[in-house]
Amino acid sequence: MTRTVFTQSMQEMQEEMLSLGSMVEKAVARSIEALRTQNVELAQQVIEYDEHINAQRWKIEENSTLLIATQAPLARDLRYIFAVMHIATELERMADYAQGIAKLTLRIVDEPLLKPLVDLPRMADIGRELLMEALDAFIEQDAERARQIARRDDEVDQLYEQVYRELLTFMISDQRTVPRATHLLWVAHNLERIADRVTNICERTVFAVLGDIEEMG
Repeated sequence: MTRTVFTQSMQEMQEEMLSLGSMVEKAVARSIEALRTQNVELAQQVIEYDEHINAQRWKIEENSTLLIATQAPLARDLRYIFAVMHIATELERMADYAQGIAKLTLRIVDEPLLKPLVDLPRMADIGRELLMEALDAFIEQDAERARQIARRDDEVDQLYEQVYRELLTFMISDQRTVPRATHLLWVAHNLERIADRVTNICERTVFAVLGDIEEMG
């Protein structure tokens, strides 16, 4: 394989990763919209679409493995390919969290929400924003930007703590709210984990660019 063909294969792998990222970002958005509007059909769509996301993840891993096996790339190219494989895994896990939110929605769809949702959608918005920025930083091979994005995980953590305290107050004041509040706590947990996965992507970016392993969480 000539260097030109190798470069093209790397470009295709990169585009497949960005496509997966877009699929995951949409899944997160739709899962929260399904919860906010208690939309059963939309929640079902998120659950069913997870198969397509899984397939895209495996496609990336297979193509990456083939590229390593046939071309034996060295140094930075090898780090880049390994990073893409790890990022694809992180993205697939994020989609699992979105699917989990959709499943939780189906469990509480027959009951009114405890209150209009504000902080949970905000957590999702920040997580989606950070996800797309993290992928941009990886494509640009910008280690410093990746570090800056990872630091914004604190915004999601603060919202999570706020949601936790608020839902705990509901449960203490009225035990009848415990099942609904518990499900919303799991939603918040999933959103917090999505942001943690973004941090992992940022760590992989630094590794791909500099060859250094940095703990950012």
